[in-house]
Amino acid sequence: MNSLPKITNTRKIRAFDIIGDIALVEVPKELKGKEKAAAAQIMLQQKNVKAVYRKVGGHEGKLRIQKLKYIRGEKRTVTTHRENNTSLKLDVAKTYFSSRQATERKRVYLQVKKPETILVMFSGVGPFTIEIAKNTPAKSVYGVELNKTAHKYALANAELNRVEAKTTFLCGDVRKIVPRLNKKFDRIIMPLPKGAESFLSVAFAAAKKRAIIHLYDFEKEEDIPNKATEKARKAAAAVKRKIRILDVVKCGQLAPRAYRVCVDFKII
Repeated sequence: MNSLPKITNTRKIRAFDIIGDIALVEVPKELKGKEKAAAAQIMLQQKNVKAVYRKVGGHEGKLRIQKLKYIRGEKRTVTTHRENNTSLKLDVAKTYFSSRQATERKRVYLQVKKPETILVMFSGVGPFTIEIAKNTPAKSVYGVELNKTAHKYALANAELNRVEAKTTFLCGDVRKIVPRLNKKFDRIIMPLPKGAESFLSVAFAAAKKRAIIHLYDFEKEEDIPNKATEKARKAAAAVKRKIRILDVVKCGQLAPRAYRVCVDFKII
């Protein structure tokens, strides 16, 4: 997330994200009508940016898609984003992707030290899946995604990064797809933007003993880490599994005093 310099006689524009060569901007009400000037400043400041879009509202629906309004530059929403030794092609208007999570994705894949079989639920265009396959000794990495467009890009990204042999992408609801795999996994990653805990029963059923699960959650600062870890413990108790909390990491800010967190825990 980057802050812009002042626009003449206005307050600062709030923030913008850069995905590939496209900037997605949050514009406060007081700058209405000055979006083009703000976009011009972004393109002047960030030489790699070729298109600027305004974020309209939040992420909506099961697919967590955010509405965008074109402001300036090339009128397209498809780009190639580079992070952690990978290239990821995607459509910012039709898929969920957060460039802010690059450091968190690296934190997780650096934990893979041996030939693990790994499941990534809600795998999107494939960032976790492909970065693990390309940067670690993982044996195989499975990604399951509901969004058909994101799934299409994940398949293309596997080919783009030459990791087809280590990756398997499946399109559909994880509640239906994962049980049909009839496989057990050493590590399960659950990066759903909201509500991932409701899928923990699926994760436990697919996890080997001593498997590690990375559960993502949004919590208020005063509830960290207790509320997030309690969700993991409650879900484990419901299926009569025992877990040990390994770490709770803040990995993004949703709002003032509200954070995205990851609970890393091990089944024992």
